[in-house]
Amino acid sequence: MNRARSTWRLLVAALRGDVDGIASGPLRRAIPLLAIPMALEMAGEALFALVDVFFVGHLGATAVATVGLTESMMALVYALAFGLAMPATAMVSRRVGEGEPEEAGRTAAQALWVAAAVGAVVATSSAFAPQLLALMGGTPEVAREGWTFTALMLGASPLVILLFVGGGALRGAGDAAGAMRALWIANGINIALDPCLILGLGPLPELGLTGAALATVVGRSAGVVYQLWRLSRAREVSIRGRLAFRPDIARRLLRLSIGGTAQHLVETGSWVAVVRVLAEFGSVAVAGYTVAMRLVIFTLLPVWGFSNATATLVGQSLGAGDPARAERAVWLSGSFASVILAIVSLAFLLAPQPLGALFADDVAVVEVAGRGLFIIAFGYFFYGWVMVCQQAFNGAGDTTTPAWINVGCFWCLLIPLAWTLANPAGFGPSGVFIAIATGYSASAMVSVLLVRRGRWKLAQA
Repeated sequence: MNRARSTWRLLVAALRGDVDGIASGPLRRAIPLLAIPMALEMAGEALFALVDVFFVGHLGATAVATVGLTESMMALVYALAFGLAMPATAMVSRRVGEGEPEEAGRTAAQALWVAAAVGAVVATSSAFAPQLLALMGGTPEVAREGWTFTALMLGASPLVILLFVGGGALRGAGDAAGAMRALWIANGINIALDPCLILGLGPLPELGLTGAALATVVGRSAGVVYQLWRLSRAREVSIRGRLAFRPDIARRLLRLSIGGTAQHLVETGSWVAVVRVLAEFGSVAVAGYTVAMRLVIFTLLPVWGFSNATATLVGQSLGAGDPARAERAVWLSGSFASVILAIVSLAFLLAPQPLGALFADDVAVVEVAGRGLFIIAFGYFFYGWVMVCQQAFNGAGDTTTPAWINVGCFWCLLIPLAWTLANPAGFGPSGVFIAIATGYSASAMVSVLLVRRGRWKLAQA
């Protein structure tokens, strides 16, 4: 009973943002306090994606194709946003650990300036929406009917990048609850507006695919406004009165963002290559892979929380001159993540087919998905270590090491192995899943080894 009450109090404190003392307090309390809202933040994003696809799916194949092609273009925007959010977290957390809240506030402000500037440059691509849709392989009908949606989504790139970077700054300050609420506000408004603007429910006109884009823009705008309000009223890490442009801080942010962006692009590129290998075996293989990956991504949500908590704690501990605490945070977070994924692995091993059937009705698709989940389960324990260790590097300000790990384990191992096992070796789609398990297991081992070597503790942020 006492343990249950203690767990409940910890959960309430995490959701309220009562995280005083995380920079120096017990790690067994600090990690869950940060990880819980971070995991719920990602859960909100996953829920929004499901709801958005549900309503757009009512508009027909052309609308769905437009969304798919536009999301492929937005992958570059997300990579830039991800790359800029990493140094924002690392640098803000480092200044907090050093006991320099004013400098932390200035760093957060510079991160927002850089995000807005990069987003504005990317937004100019919206003027070429029809041509970009055609370049991506869209039919003339897609280019004609979907260009408004694509233009609005690309034009809102500053909002996307600001939302990522603002969240990164809040997490670096230890305000994981604030980052969570911003994303829930953005996605909650989006979800509420989707049926109204897409299908014309209520007093609003039916706008179809354009309505989906408008709902996203309004939701993200609200999320960014909340972040700015949160950052301006913070007791310690506040941007109020610290908005003057600082080229030295901006340059440092951009330098660190190169490695972060590369990490995301390398991993995204590997998944594109994997799908290309699977495409040779027909739509059933691709559909089965898609179902399996949906389940994998969903079950990884708690681990996202632990990995992002690690980044914050590593940055703050190194800033406070306590590298030993930073390393303890890595091992403890990795252990928490491994226990969660070990439990999930048992489910994948014992009931892969029923789990696959949750997302597909086709027997052949369920069979491929179930076989994939069964194979992935043998390496799933290691996935948590990949995410935690790489975020530890990022939190320390070492964004290039994870990028090189991804190049070696994904491009030099996973992709060639997937093609070899699937084709010459004759394993078919199962060979691809074996390669995925092997690639991530190798990435975990390399990451853990490099964490133990400890050079990341000397990184500057």
